[in-house]
Amino acid sequence: MQNETPIDNNTEGLDQDSETGATAESAATDGSITEEMSALEAQRERYMRLAAEFDNYRKRTAKEAQQSRARGQGDLIKTLLSSLDDLTRFAHFDPATTDCATLITGVEMVEKNVLKALTSIGVEVIDPVELPFDPNLHEAVSTQAAETPDEDHMVAQVYQRGYMLNGQLLRPARVVVKQYQ
Repeated sequence: MQNETPIDNNTEGLDQDSETGATAESAATDGSITEEMSALEAQRERYMRLAAEFDNYRKRTAKEAQQSRARGQGDLIKTLLSSLDDLTRFAHFDPATTDCATLITGVEMVEKNVLKALTSIGVEVIDPVELPFDPNLHEAVSTQAAETPDEDHMVAQVYQRGYMLNGQLLRPARVVVKQYQ
């Protein structure tokens, strides 16, 4: 019996050691899980902050772009206001006291003012009379017979001028193109 008691004690000792070891392992596992959870929560908070910052940036840039467009439109309108004033003056002439030549001169002056205002903001006029036809800048409305082969595919007449803004085509020139038969 003396042998049984120490064996039981040893078994109890082994059980106690394995329980202590399991408790230590679970405590270590719980500690690493807690650390991982806190790291995960920190990453989540960082992600949420970055998402909010990006959303604010997106809203701010959209608002700035809208304000920039509004300023650009305001600047354009300011450049055209003097021409509008001139048109208003000519619209209220008395036909009984104003001759046709004066009215035509006034309209030509308004046209020059409008073109000057548009040129000041970067608009270029496309008026291609006697230049080669370019389908990138011109729209052929009709054709006309050319007298010589040298005149083939040359612009004979412009029905409507075209316009470009800083290298971007706003409207092609509508033209009559010569064709040699």
